[in-house]
Amino acid sequence: MNSRALLLATVLGTILQVVMVVAGHSNKSIAGLFAVGGMGFSLVAGLAYAMWARGGSTSSLALGGLLAGALCALIGIFVSYQLGDVPATLLLLGTVSSAVTGALGGWIGKFVFKA
Repeated sequence: MNSRALLLATVLGTILQVVMVVAGHSNKSIAGLFAVGGMGFSLVAGLAYAMWARGGSTSSLALGGLLAGALCALIGIFVSYQLGDVPATLLLLGTVSSAVTGALGGWIGKFVFKA
């Protein structure tokens, strides 16, 4: 596990998630895209992890992507929950779905970003 890549990918994903959540708080059309956007940003976080952790095994890149995708989603969903835009139950469901797309991003990144 590349801790620097994990930190950078998580920060990138968190920035994207929080910007979407804050924009969606005042714009309901953006709020309607929280699920797709959130999972998409977790996929980006997984890809970013793979890019910054080049040369890792497929499983380590998928695991790093999973963690980056889950962490940024958890933070974004928590902000959205604090703003009153989503129910608390979404913390678990949204984090798990975003973990899967983050892992997918890490796995895809193995083939996109060759060492």
